[in-house]
Amino acid sequence: MDTSYHPFPEPSDPSEATNKPAAATKVLSAAKHVLWRGNIGPAFWNIASIVSLSVNVILIIILILVGKQLFTLKDMLSNQLIGGLHQNFIKMDQARITTTVQVNDTIPVVFDLPVQAETTVVLRKNTRIKNAIVNLSTGGLSIVKAPANIVLPAGTELPISLSITVPVSTTVPVALTVPVDIPLNKTELHEPFVGLESVVSPYDTMLADLPSSWEQTPLCGEGLDWLCTWLIEK
Repeated sequence: MDTSYHPFPEPSDPSEATNKPAAATKVLSAAKHVLWRGNIGPAFWNIASIVSLSVNVILIIILILVGKQLFTLKDMLSNQLIGGLHQNFIKMDQARITTTVQVNDTIPVVFDLPVQAETTVVLRKNTRIKNAIVNLSTGGLSIVKAPANIVLPAGTELPISLSITVPVSTTVPVALTVPVDIPLNKTELHEPFVGLESVVSPYDTMLADLPSSWEQTPLCGEGLDWLCTWLIEK
């Protein structure tokens, strides 16, 4: 019995063993014929062309795969970040502060009150007036501008003219509900809001002009509908 070790099993079919080297030889021969024609220059350019074509195909595939992510990123920046900031800056400048303020306080009041009035004073008791000038005419007696001490009885009405200044010093309780409506574009916040809007606006316009899908790119022009459909399906 043969117990010798054979590292490679022998083919069961001799024709199969001979066909494999022949096929490999043909492939190598064809590749050599295409790449190497006995001259270094054409061989170099053939290899360089194949490498360049392969790299371009790989780059195109990468761009197609990255394209969708770029559209998503553009949508996020345009509609959510930059566009959202731009629109909100405009809305903030157009906003109004509307509320009500409850005021509960005590206000001190200090002033002089002038009083000028015509009124009638009623005496509460008999009032004695000294050295009054009286005119008296009774019977055959007539006295003109004579000094006398007279007594005015209680209940006598005296018309008088008041012209006085009354000092007032007091406190007044205040309980008010004050409505407040302040437009922000009429306040000092208007200038910074407009400044922020002008900073963001160019970027918002630039992003809005970029394509948001494959349909908006030149690849989906006339004659390239099949490519556009393929890209969208991918």
